[in-house]
Amino acid sequence: MSRRLTENISSKYLEAANRLNSKKSRRRIVAYVESYDDIFFWRTVLSRFENSQRCFEVMLPARVNKLERGKKAAMMRLITENVGQSMIACVDADYDYLIQGRTSVSRQILENPCIFHTYAYAIENLQCYAPSLHDVSVAVTLNDHFIFDMEEYMRQYSQAIFPLFVWSIWYYRTPNYTRFTITDFCRVIETGNFSIANAPAILQNLRRKVGAKIAQLQRENPDAKESYLQVKDDLKRLGVTPDTTYLYIQGHHLFNKTVLPMMKKICDHLVREREMEISHQSKHNTQRRNELSCYTRSVEDISAMLRKNVGCMFSEPFQWICQDVEQFLNAQSPYSVSPAEHASVVAEDPSAVAEHPSAVAEEMADGRAYVNGRARVANQT
Repeated sequence: MSRRLTENISSKYLEAANRLNSKKSRRRIVAYVESYDDIFFWRTVLSRFENSQRCFEVMLPARVNKLERGKKAAMMRLITENVGQSMIACVDADYDYLIQGRTSVSRQILENPCIFHTYAYAIENLQCYAPSLHDVSVAVTLNDHFIFDMEEYMRQYSQAIFPLFVWSIWYYRTPNYTRFTITDFCRVIETGNFSIANAPAILQNLRRKVGAKIAQLQRENPDAKESYLQVKDDLKRLGVTPDTTYLYIQGHHLFNKTVLPMMKKICDHLVREREMEISHQSKHNTQRRNELSCYTRSVEDISAMLRKNVGCMFSEPFQWICQDVEQFLNAQSPYSVSPAEHASVVAEDPSAVAEHPSAVAEEMADGRAYVNGRARVANQT
């Protein structure tokens, strides 16, 4: 056992530290995340649950003088005796949500009430939430001209790759996943150079490549039709639809290879359009130079604006995350709300006492309230 205090901090330690504060102080819940980019996203999720009784602090897990990054580092910090009401982990789901407990990591993520995941593959997928991309382009260029339907493009992109995505999950639910890895899948669905004029041709070429790969996989697995259809139905039950497949593919590939190149071409077009408008409307060269200089300073970096995109708050995966957090907070002791609020609930309905702490605690004990996606599956059943 390490002698360093920082390596032995657990939820119990944080709960004891909270009790040392005054009764009016808010209880602090530490949320560990995987990387610096995750901090803003999870702060966006958790801040809505802060009140006069509790607050969250989002941070990276640290060991001695070096940072441990990645899902396993965040999870290992919390498993066994360290988990509790005052310490949680927030991680990317990757494929672990969709393979539904086929690996030990997947089982821990799905069953541990103190570990929250994105449902989508990663936060990059949610940052690329299609209905919000036009708003991002406006924030970057300060030009609200609608020149390309990015939401429709991403919908058709998702529909094109969905059948192959089912094959990817099919393989990852078996020991033979090395025969068709995520890297192989991303190589097939790569769209190449994007241009607004050639968008239909890009999608058509994508459909051709996907169809060829599917034919190959069908030849290699002639007896897999029934199990393939079972995986397809299960993915739809978990919330994956042909229109939203892009939310569940590898996040870095989606961000860097698909959405960012598309956004750059669209934003470059909008910037040139605005600059031409300024040039035509200026009465003399000095005014034109001043207006162009002011506009250039106002244009934002596309990648940075995407990473701070909060439009994903309207997406289904974001709502499922919030339901999980709410369920976790409600499953704590009745005094997770103020004593006055608890007394008011008991006075109005004495049966609520039995329904709240004991029933929920029993569910937490055997994991029933959190297995297989927690709020996601509970809502469907």
